[in-house]
Amino acid sequence: MNKPCLIIIDMQKGMANPAAGSRNNPQAEDNIGRLLRAWRAAAAPVVHVRHISRSSTSFFAPGQSGVAFQDALQPLAHEHVVEKNVPDAFINTALERWLRVRGLDALVIVGVSTNNSVESSARTAGNLGFKTVVVADATYAYAMRDYAGVERTADEVHAMALANLMSDYAAVKDTETVLAELAAN
Repeated sequence: MNKPCLIIIDMQKGMANPAAGSRNNPQAEDNIGRLLRAWRAAAAPVVHVRHISRSSTSFFAPGQSGVAFQDALQPLAHEHVVEKNVPDAFINTALERWLRVRGLDALVIVGVSTNNSVESSARTAGNLGFKTVVVADATYAYAMRDYAGVERTADEVHAMALANLMSDYAAVKDTETVLAELAAN
């Protein structure tokens, strides 16, 4: 039985820029690192997703330091890297084909931001029939104003994004549960 594929979304240096705003889950990077080490120890598949912006003023524009992966989460030479230009890691990237060719049908998604790239990628994964898990304490969101103009905390944004996913697209679990399941697999 194949082990699930760990998909790490947008863990780039630009996410640490204070201009990104107030965020939740300050332990997310540590949890992502723990998951990555466990996946590597289990020789399980890992995909690193990197956002490459089309806007020249973005933290994630080609040539900007924000595009680089965070030091602690650098891909190894044999780990697959996907570059995307929109929030969804499946759009115009061949990620689905890469997974299907390898017979990978179970995904564990971590990274940033919960309500943007993580949520859109997990929705597509679920719609494509992948058994998808989003790790709640290995993702994070930023505070933002909602449609009605109400300021929402990062925790509120994060919780709503996870609730959206739980309805139809993905299971939501914590790091400890996912690590235990990987060890048992």
